[in-house]
Amino acid sequence: MFLVVGLGNPGRRYADTRHSVGYLVAERLAERWAFSPDARTQLGCTVGDGLVAGERCVVARPQSFMNRSGHPTVSLAGYYKLGPERVIVVHDDLELPFGVVRCKVGGGHGGHNGLRDIHRHFGRDHLRVRVGIGRPPEGWDPADYVLARWTAEEAQSMSSVIDQACDAVEVFLRGAGAEVVERFNARAVRGGSLSEPIRSEAR
Repeated sequence: MFLVVGLGNPGRRYADTRHSVGYLVAERLAERWAFSPDARTQLGCTVGDGLVAGERCVVARPQSFMNRSGHPTVSLAGYYKLGPERVIVVHDDLELPFGVVRCKVGGGHGGHNGLRDIHRHFGRDHLRVRVGIGRPPEGWDPADYVLARWTAEEAQSMSSVIDQACDAVEVFLRGAGAEVVERFNARAVRGGSLSEPIRSEAR
């Protein structure tokens, strides 16, 4: 079994914002494999489960704010008795240009408060799918940028970006070794442009 955790902020106010792209990926992944992404509420998350790429998979979206993502993540991992090698965290990444999706194992949080909290509760050796949102335009506070909605141009590309991120999750689910992960990363595709870190609970 694997646990896929899509990071974001709950509520309509934060729907379709850059910081909540993990929610969109979790939702699309469940729909792609014909199960509901919010079949139930469990340990502070909306949760669905089914077969994904031949593996039983629990897809979760923490319903706490971004900087409180660690406790629901570690609670679910503990409930299902999963180590970090079976937990995939999907998150936005300011260090990647908009539209670039990459797989990663471990690494630092890079100022991302959701990852920072997960590392504090669970450690940093979990699997990661990084969805590039780019840097904010000059003069735009990164904390405001990540909580802003996509531009009209970006929104046109989002469906394909989300599909790429789902493909990345499936690379991990199929037990891909380092070579396959590197091949996936090498074909990362660029798109428009975008943003940077965080503050408050939503950030």
